[in-house]
Amino acid sequence: MSALDDNTRPEWDQVLVDIVDYVRDFEPASELAWHTARHVLIDSLGCAMESLEYPACRKLLGPLVPGATLENGARVPGTNFQLDPVKAAFDIGAMIRWLDFNDTWLAAEWGHPSDNLGGILAVADWRSRNAVSTGQPPLTMRDVLACVIKAHEIQGVMALKNSFNQVGLDHVALVKLASTAVACQLLGLGREQSLAALSQVFVDGQSLRTYRHAPNTGSRKSWAAGDATSRAVRLALIAQTGEMGYPGALTAPAWGFYDVSFQGRAFRFERSYDSYVIENVLFKISFPAEFHAQSAVEAAMTLHQTLQELGRSTDDIEKISIRTQAACMRIIDKHGPLDNPADRDHCIQYMVAVPLIFGRLTAADYEDDIAADPRIDALRGKIRCVEDLQFTADYHDPDKRSIANGLTVTFNDGSVFDEVLVEYPIGHRRRRAEGIPLLEAKFRTNLARRFDPAQQQCILDASMDQAALEHMPVHAFMGLFVVSDPG
Repeated sequence: MSALDDNTRPEWDQVLVDIVDYVRDFEPASELAWHTARHVLIDSLGCAMESLEYPACRKLLGPLVPGATLENGARVPGTNFQLDPVKAAFDIGAMIRWLDFNDTWLAAEWGHPSDNLGGILAVADWRSRNAVSTGQPPLTMRDVLACVIKAHEIQGVMALKNSFNQVGLDHVALVKLASTAVACQLLGLGREQSLAALSQVFVDGQSLRTYRHAPNTGSRKSWAAGDATSRAVRLALIAQTGEMGYPGALTAPAWGFYDVSFQGRAFRFERSYDSYVIENVLFKISFPAEFHAQSAVEAAMTLHQTLQELGRSTDDIEKISIRTQAACMRIIDKHGPLDNPADRDHCIQYMVAVPLIFGRLTAADYEDDIAADPRIDALRGKIRCVEDLQFTADYHDPDKRSIANGLTVTFNDGSVFDEVLVEYPIGHRRRRAEGIPLLEAKFRTNLARRFDPAQQQCILDASMDQAALEHMPVHAFMGLFVVSDPG
């Protein structure tokens, strides 16, 4: 390849400029955005508490060097760890994501914007504690909630028209991008430093989706977001030193992200940055299941009840047809052996079979002891998915954003149940009024897993009142989640 004739350094790529200026200049005005950010916060922390019940998650937590601690370090909720903000971001991000139970955004690219809370909480707590130790004012939880709104918006707006999965890259690249942008704000970086940090995101290597798809599905998908938000903090800290950036990180001919990693295509955008994403984010409330299966699981629960009322069981079923959207077919329509919990929670047949048999779907139902029940694989083998083109169109329609699944059961005697169709699962904005009380109940249940009643009440007092939470110093809020003896 011949050398370029002109070595003039380019202007900053406009995509980077737009993100940095949004984070620096935008003040959310939507009351819905602020209230939803609080719900995102409590739901994410609740998911983190439930993850601590699983040894596979716990083994990854804590200092890289055993016994190491950091005075005024970032606290990891539900533990007694005080870590540097990079490792703390990994731990918190991995905990939030571990059980596939935190919020979701579905578009050309999929993802979970609350993954960014790993970096947000780690940097905010670390900075707040160190500010207080030197007599400076701490950050408040309003600062945290503002970053939640902005991180959701950056990740979600980028995802609307830009499919990373179609070029083999994992959606956590967008977690790294959004977390870096808001970490720069929390660290007080200048505009040029923030641009430099964002350019490093695209110069960086990006995760492949290998670990999310058959036949290689594995547990890295549970800590990949923690890794991404942690890397974001590291890149922001590097930029804070004054390290240079790369203005043409996206657009440089031959060597930029577009040509190397995005098949030569530039990013496309449907809308400018505001607070649209957090206002429309999807909460996982009832089931720890990949979101494209949420409505299918809801339908399966209804069918389980109907089977019981009629005195029938899954042994009477000849076949089940799932009418679904293209994204479900691409991600979780899976046949053959399922080797581990990460494999099972990305298989719609498994996620439908379990509630049909047991009338429930919990995180524990993906573990080996439940999966060993021969009825599950027998029923999985009878379930087939078929795409409905209208479901796919409604999935992408910005005014609908449906995630529809319809289940039709045919019995061995030839009789057929009417289809049970769920277009908008609990947790969708169209069912927000129904979902929020259940989301708060989920949070209370998860707090009870880790804290005694007095500590639970302290957390609830701080978390459930919007105004009180926004004024609370970050270090005081995070201190409520410390466990002196984590067990």
